[in-house]
Amino acid sequence: MTDELEARRFRLISGVFYPDEASQLLMTLIEDKISFHQRNNWSRRERFGETDTASAGRISELRQTKADLAALVEEAEAAGMTLSISGNIDITLTPK
Repeated sequence: MTDELEARRFRLISGVFYPDEASQLLMTLIEDKISFHQRNNWSRRERFGETDTASAGRISELRQTKADLAALVEEAEAAGMTLSISGNIDITLTPK
């Protein structure tokens, strides 16, 4: 590995979706992230008897995001519109 840290970008989502497709895609992503943080929180409680505050906070943020996205999808549905969605994952390797 070089001394310079290189950021890498991966395209996760790119396309135009009908509201029902967009809802399924976005809600699945959000639910998977919520489940990930719930498992982290449960694991920390089991091992150390304490809450993973970072995961607990992230769960709250994700639940709000889920509600906001659901409202946006409903708005698109009511207006007879599609949703153009693009999402990238940016990763930078960093030393420990």
